[in-house]
Amino acid sequence: MQALLSFEKAPPFAAPLRFFLTAPLFGMLAGLLLLWDGPAVFASRWSPGALAATHLITIGFMMQAMLGALIQILPVVAGVNIPQPLNISRWLHIGLSSGTLLLAAGFVFGLPDLLILAACMLTLSIGSFLLVVGFAMFLVRPTSPTIRGIKLAMFGMAGVLALGVVLVMALARGWPIPLIALTDLHVAWGLGAWGGVLLAAVAYVVVPMFQLTPGYPARLSWVFPWLMLACLALWSVAVFAAMPRVGAVAQGLVCLLGILFAGFTLRLQSKRRRARADATYHYWQLGLCCAIFALIMGLTATVWPALAERAEWPLLLGLLLLVGGFISFIAGMFYKIVPFLAWMHLQSLGEGKVMAPAMNKILAETLMQRQMLSHVVAFSALVAAVFIPEWMARTAGFAFMVSNGFLLWNLLGATHRYRQHLTVIAEKMAVL
Repeated sequence: MQALLSFEKAPPFAAPLRFFLTAPLFGMLAGLLLLWDGPAVFASRWSPGALAATHLITIGFMMQAMLGALIQILPVVAGVNIPQPLNISRWLHIGLSSGTLLLAAGFVFGLPDLLILAACMLTLSIGSFLLVVGFAMFLVRPTSPTIRGIKLAMFGMAGVLALGVVLVMALARGWPIPLIALTDLHVAWGLGAWGGVLLAAVAYVVVPMFQLTPGYPARLSWVFPWLMLACLALWSVAVFAAMPRVGAVAQGLVCLLGILFAGFTLRLQSKRRRARADATYHYWQLGLCCAIFALIMGLTATVWPALAERAEWPLLLGLLLLVGGFISFIAGMFYKIVPFLAWMHLQSLGEGKVMAPAMNKILAETLMQRQMLSHVVAFSALVAAVFIPEWMARTAGFAFMVSNGFLLWNLLGATHRYRQHLTVIAEKMAVL
């Protein structure tokens, strides 16, 4: 089931593009941090390097990509009228980027004031986005599961932001709160209510559209985000009411829901009408398999809690979800969305008189496949570094830096070719 698309309402290409080009830069910074800090990053999920690298990926890479995607798809999919999209994207991009850098620096150098400043910057930028864009979004009727899913994902974003601010203030000011339980809840809201629900809402459109699969069943599409938020709400109540068994049940249900969605998407991909498997397909296959494995680990930990107490367990689970899962999904979507947007804007400029180049002329499939290979190498090195950090930590950091640099190179190349064709089409249109 897909939403009706109104491409004539799309914002200027520069609005989402700035976020898409910045995301790999933060991935490179995470790799540089691993290269610099080495095995210390893998000592514990609570090490300064691990906390900084995690947020460079979750806010610097994932949040950049997701907010950029929202600015692009809200007018197209939901008919949301975003006022002055270029100005909103410019100020949001500055606040999000600077806040992420301050947060990572605060963790690495152990400076509470930097953490508080970062929390203020991120709250101001993301909060302003929620107020302006969220208000416009909630005026739109949820006529499709994609629109409903995006609305609920924005509610999830508010939840993860609130929990993150509480945790930062607790670390900086020594508040007596259950840090471990609230951190797990913060992660669950970030990857489930925000990242997971938004990914599902976007997948309802992009998987059938770009991978030529059948559509998602209507019932699953409508029910999945509600069930995910309900389980996370139950988990939240369990944490604040000190009911660990109820929390474990809620955690297990969240994992089962994620496994259900990922498994069904794999099934849809097996029915695709496209004979040749491209980089996006392979990226999604990798992401779905990693997500399923990680969620099985999370489900196992609910019935065997001692496993989660091992230092390697949360690190491996996090790598599977973040690098193997979300970065793979996002990179795969970059390789469809960026060339498609470039083609769409060029086609619009040509007004049917001058044809835009094919998408594979804007970004070649061979470049995407090679970059994906570098991502697989980097991901494998990171997994190995969990178990043998003394040997693999810095190698993994270098490989991750190269992989993200290659992704940035490909996106910049597509942008450069877009600008070249923009000039050519404008010149031809002036003659006609």
